[in-house]
Amino acid sequence: MSAFVLIGTIIVVVFSITTHEAAHAWVADRLGDPTARLLGRVTLNPVPHIDLFMTILLPGLLLISGSSFVFGGAKPVPVNLSRLRKPPRDWALVAVAGPISNLLLSLGFTGIFAALLGLEVFVPQSMGAQVLIVGVYANALLAVFNLIPIPPLDGSRVVLYLLRGEAREAYARLERFGIIIVMLLLFYVSGFGALLWGSTMYIMEGVTRLFGVEHEAALALGSLFS
Repeated sequence: MSAFVLIGTIIVVVFSITTHEAAHAWVADRLGDPTARLLGRVTLNPVPHIDLFMTILLPGLLLISGSSFVFGGAKPVPVNLSRLRKPPRDWALVAVAGPISNLLLSLGFTGIFAALLGLEVFVPQSMGAQVLIVGVYANALLAVFNLIPIPPLDGSRVVLYLLRGEAREAYARLERFGIIIVMLLLFYVSGFGALLWGSTMYIMEGVTRLFGVEHEAALALGSLFS
């Protein structure tokens, strides 16, 4: 990977994670809880969203160890449930705002990719095309990963909204072990990684097909990983 593509990848991924967290904060504010806004989290500035472990140490350690799967995250957006107008429903809406923002970004990067190809600014195997396809892929992956229904990931908030009584309480208690469960699934259950990869590629193929550039996107992605 060239220095240009590496730097472009870092910028795209940081922007995508930042947008994800800002979407959580913005929707929470719109639904009655200004906590995140007052802490400066309704912003595309990445600094307020950085978490020492999830944003820097964990991805760095995975890269150094030569892991085939590198992931990380940002500082969770604080939500005061008592300030939301309809707490169970609104918490689920705040949660899905993050993955939805990533799906929209995936569409946006695909649109730019398609437009620049159409204008013959670059070819699919060029460095600029590779950086844009990282944007499509990374945001599809962020959407899929965060929708995993394991606390504290976003998908679990939707499940909590649907559950009632003791089942809801038992499910909520999983949160203290959530990250450990996710990491065990990623690194020790081969089928889980395959499902995550397959779901990500399904979304990526879908958004690129909308713009008629699925073949070119595959070429760019192949050039990136070759």
